[in-house]
Amino acid sequence: MRLPLRITVLAASTVLAARAQDITGDWQGTLKPAPGAELHLILHISKAGDGSLKASLDSVDQSANGIPVSTIAFQNSKLTFTSDPIHGKYEGKMNTGGSMIEGTWTQITPMPLSWVRAVKPSDLDGAWEGVLDVGLKLRLILHLTTTKEGLGATLDSPDRGASGIAAVAKRDGNKFSFEIVTRGAKFEGTIAKDNSAIEGTFSQGGGQFPLTLKRGAAIAEPEPPKRPQNPAKPYPYREDDLKYPNAAAGIQLAATLTIPQGKGPFPAVVLITGSGQQDRDESLLGHKPFLVLSDYLTRKGIAVLRSDDRGAGGSGGDFAASTTADFATDTEAALAYLKTRPEVDPHRIGLAGHSEGGVIAPMVAARNRDVAFIVMMAGTGVPGDQIIVAQVIAGNEAAGMSHDAAEAAGAQQKRILDLVEQEKDEAVLKQKLQAELKAMPEAQFNSVFKQLTSPWYRYFLTYDPAGALRKVTCPVLAINGSKDTQVPPALNLPAIRAALQAGGNQHFEADELPGLNHLFQHAKTGALAEYAQIEETFAPEAMEKIATWILATK
Repeated sequence: MRLPLRITVLAASTVLAARAQDITGDWQGTLKPAPGAELHLILHISKAGDGSLKASLDSVDQSANGIPVSTIAFQNSKLTFTSDPIHGKYEGKMNTGGSMIEGTWTQITPMPLSWVRAVKPSDLDGAWEGVLDVGLKLRLILHLTTTKEGLGATLDSPDRGASGIAAVAKRDGNKFSFEIVTRGAKFEGTIAKDNSAIEGTFSQGGGQFPLTLKRGAAIAEPEPPKRPQNPAKPYPYREDDLKYPNAAAGIQLAATLTIPQGKGPFPAVVLITGSGQQDRDESLLGHKPFLVLSDYLTRKGIAVLRSDDRGAGGSGGDFAASTTADFATDTEAALAYLKTRPEVDPHRIGLAGHSEGGVIAPMVAARNRDVAFIVMMAGTGVPGDQIIVAQVIAGNEAAGMSHDAAEAAGAQQKRILDLVEQEKDEAVLKQKLQAELKAMPEAQFNSVFKQLTSPWYRYFLTYDPAGALRKVTCPVLAINGSKDTQVPPALNLPAIRAALQAGGNQHFEADELPGLNHLFQHAKTGALAEYAQIEETFAPEAMEKIATWILATK
């Protein structure tokens, strides 16, 4: 389901020797993509150990933190940077006083964008880096910024693929602390006289670990993660990049169709991504699950169509304004397109969805009787509000939190979701949520509030997948990993079985796969932090089960 983290890959570019003007620090800007619409942005710029610049971008109103800045340069007062994941670039010039950068942001169309420093930085502002030894060594990067409200802080954990984690920082003389309320973590330390280091103790889940943070420390970057399952070209099958329309939504969707060697027509499957904006490979934490799965299935004789989500890659549409029901129409458009391909058997076209995609597949199959089969990969069987509470409890326990503390976090999450579902007056809701989340910094609260009241979130909370499952008449394969902490199998597989049986479907299989997590990787605990560390992208036995089942389904 929707992951509470973003991937930050800070790629540095070569920069000339330091100039009188200093570009490092945090810059705030406001983008106006349409009349009356505003996007508030924060640009974090710092220096790597070799003196080159590195940066990341936050889109506060879209709850998108740590958007990678791929290249950045500052020369002769001119700032340029690009962000490949969002296909954006910026060019601007700093004024003589170094207080403002005026320029143009281009993302399909150019728009004016100026950056200003919010307030005068304190002597702690900047990036502080350290290594936490908890049995394995984890790099931490703490970003401190002086704001009008006080000292702001976010934390990156590059080795766990997490960035922009909101923290509450406090300073009292030479004593410094920060706390991550949502994760039960806290650091308390002492600032060195020369402000070069903060030495102290990091606490989480009952454990205490020494941690020294150093300003601008050059912590060695790890080797790029190995992804041995990623296929290499040339492929032993045909690959077509294409676009097809969703006429109902008035958009074009970009996709890749892989077609097996030999004489068709072939059985075919539409892959449906999980929640959060995804590309056609479902790229996540250095992994490309749908690239690996489509390669496997195509080699087995199954044609595969995988598409960029709305607003991602080459696809059009407004992702932020869409709900699961809207995404279902994108899948129906994919289904209609496959029927036009002569290489595809029109009577053997099915759907395979991961996570939220596993919710969409039954929605589509319930109202399209020509869907030949569906595969639910970690799909849900209960309403979203139950899923989110279960995620909080299972995820916190897997991350090392005590059972009682995880249950308490789950109880608070339920109180929050109850308020969102029951309180219709948005102003009153905001007041009640502020009372519940009083320890959360204002900027973080505003971001959380926007997410909680978004169209997608409100729809997801109350949608019950059992209704669609009871109407599905085609064969169904539902699989979950036993270590899935995002869609726990004990909660969801029995509900899926019960709904299919209640609807009279006699052609289904619902299996729990031992030792696999939400991404169908072999895992130790199932914690989200493991996803990036695991080299495997998709367990072979899971892919084999899917392929064998599809080919046997008539």
